[in-house]
Amino acid sequence: MSTVIDPKNPGTILIAPHQFPEVERERKFAAEFGMKIVVASDTDTFHAAIPDAALVLVTPYARVEKDDFAAMKRCIAVVRYGIGYDNIDVIAARAKGIPVAIVPGAASEEVGSHAFAMGLSLARRIPAGQTAIAGESWAGNIGFDTPRFSELDVAVIGMGRIGRRVAQWYAAIGTNVRAYDPFLGFDTVPAAPLEELLEQSDIVSLHIPLTVDTKHFVSADVLRRMRKGSVIVNVSRGGLIDEQALADALHSGHIAGAGLDVFSQEPLPAQHVLRSAPNVIMTPHVSWRSNRALETLQEGVVQRCREALTGQPISDLVT
Repeated sequence: MSTVIDPKNPGTILIAPHQFPEVERERKFAAEFGMKIVVASDTDTFHAAIPDAALVLVTPYARVEKDDFAAMKRCIAVVRYGIGYDNIDVIAARAKGIPVAIVPGAASEEVGSHAFAMGLSLARRIPAGQTAIAGESWAGNIGFDTPRFSELDVAVIGMGRIGRRVAQWYAAIGTNVRAYDPFLGFDTVPAAPLEELLEQSDIVSLHIPLTVDTKHFVSADVLRRMRKGSVIVNVSRGGLIDEQALADALHSGHIAGAGLDVFSQEPLPAQHVLRSAPNVIMTPHVSWRSNRALETLQEGVVQRCREALTGQPISDLVT
């Protein structure tokens, strides 16, 4: 099979630290091309193996920084498991001439359903009820401020693959769902101005990427302007929310709950402010997970590696 690498010295396929049950697809692919595979057990091993890597496969558990790209001697592509690439210095990749590819859509249904389930649970104040019983209390005033679904105002911020699913599901159960996206057109639900959605919604569901412009998109000021008793859901990137400000808003009761699958630092530190905040559903960045989603994700990564090694156009390039 013709490749763009030297068959006598092909380099390695490097996989960042991960939590996958297995990487057999990647191992079989490496064997097919006569390449060695390095599965990094930690970030130090990952960074140390970068110079000899022909393909660098990135997970959420490692970053590829400017110095890493400078150290690359034979890399022909960097491939990210999933759609988010904020842990890859794409400016450095572009300067080095190394393509970076992502695998979008592998878990859109899973992530969307996770966000939808969190939003409904918070709207019905289920975490507050669970906490009351766990603390040997009972109902108290829990739930009196809960809107009916037919009167529930829902804001979906970002109408990509995941946001569109979430919006359609909220519409299907009869809520008043509206959406905002500065780049993508949509007609499945009504559009509304961003400020209006943030200030006049019972559920705010975030489905936007983390960029320089969206860091702390939900700031202390935004939280103050949100409807009292509203809830926020984030399955996108932790940096979208000012976590200290969110914890303060939850403790004050202005924000009634938060559903979070992502955090600015992962794993979540033991003393993180959100651990003690009330009415929070927290999951460890697993909204994308299912057996089928993982299969699709790994198949997508292998496909992009094959394209890179055989000189074909690489799918879903970001650089």
